[in-house]
Amino acid sequence: MGSKGAGKDGSSGRNWIMGTQAFEARMPHHDGIKALWETKWKFPCSKVVYPFHDGAYEDFEPIFNHLIENNINDGTSLEYTNAFIPVAEALTAMGNAALASGDSTGASALYLRACTVYRIARFPYITAFPEVNNGPKWAAWEAQKQVYAKAASTWSIPLEEIDVPHVQAKGADRKSIPVYVRHPGGKASTEKAPAVILMTGLDGYRPDNTVRCEEFLARGWAAVVVEIPGTADCPADSADPESPDRLWSSLLDWMEGTGRFEMGAVMVWGLSSGGYYAIRIAHTHRERLVGSIAQGAGCHYFYDRDWLEKADGHEYPFQLTPAMAVKHGYKTVEEYKEGVQKKFSLLETGIIQKPSTRLLLINGTLDGLMPIEDSMMLFEYGSPKEARFFTGALHMGYPMANASVYPWMESVMATAKPRN
Repeated sequence: MGSKGAGKDGSSGRNWIMGTQAFEARMPHHDGIKALWETKWKFPCSKVVYPFHDGAYEDFEPIFNHLIENNINDGTSLEYTNAFIPVAEALTAMGNAALASGDSTGASALYLRACTVYRIARFPYITAFPEVNNGPKWAAWEAQKQVYAKAASTWSIPLEEIDVPHVQAKGADRKSIPVYVRHPGGKASTEKAPAVILMTGLDGYRPDNTVRCEEFLARGWAAVVVEIPGTADCPADSADPESPDRLWSSLLDWMEGTGRFEMGAVMVWGLSSGGYYAIRIAHTHRERLVGSIAQGAGCHYFYDRDWLEKADGHEYPFQLTPAMAVKHGYKTVEEYKEGVQKKFSLLETGIIQKPSTRLLLINGTLDGLMPIEDSMMLFEYGSPKEARFFTGALHMGYPMANASVYPWMESVMATAKPRN
């Protein structure tokens, strides 16, 4: 894992696998909105890939030109969020017109473009736990969900928006779990289907995973999409490290009770910050899962103070630690840095010492958000693990990762045994 000793500044002095130069560097996109657009976001936007998937370059270029011309550099500001709303509303109106004319395919595409604009408007992060952290961004989130439902109304396999009873809720947990479900047999189907629980990340939520859900449906698997504690609509107490265990128990109990899911073929895929929960559930609920994928995951070292001191300058488009502090229930970044590892680390809390279900670890070796050390260390504890790491790739191992994930999922699902 690299050597560790006391640095002159009191830091851990760890030799991170990504290399000292990359670890110490502050990426150029942190120099303002112009730098963010030109050095980080313009290219993926032109290729319609994360975080601009489902979108269109033509929608974003004028927005970022406006932000640049007006020197709007604070992504948390009202001015930033408001710059996106007129474009999203115009796309929604175009979608309405297309739908009224009978062009459901065109309407869906326009609605999804609007959803993508709303998504970037609500960056870098939203939560309603214990209270809404940003009113204008929350309004964009609510609008995104409404427009996504419009898009989904045109699909052959419909979207089900379900409030699952959180029967295991305790303390500050709220009482229902909002989930998106798409079942290969449709809403009326009572036939059991294998299922993938997709755990979203710090900034990507339920309406941001259309392509993945289509991939599941094409394989005959149901999609169950749910947000992780401390983000968006998740009801779990973000300050309680054990709240996710209750959350997943309630979700799995509900899935079993519906009779629509093959409970012997339930898999988890955790994305980015969701990868932490994919690792955790692989250990805490191993007998209820056929497998789990933790992509771009952290579990211990990404809570290390030494790492956190530099993380704000790494590849996240905005500052990372303020969002992560709120996500974990801390009032200040300093409190987060000081206390989070002892409280939430899966090593410190003993979770990864336990046996697990089959667990696939996917990431790039130069991930600047969740260090590759966090995936590698899992081989030292508990059950044997599986992995695919991509040399020189950044967070999540993009763009190569999916070529490894889907074949693994297929092979694991093929071994699943129905439960009576």
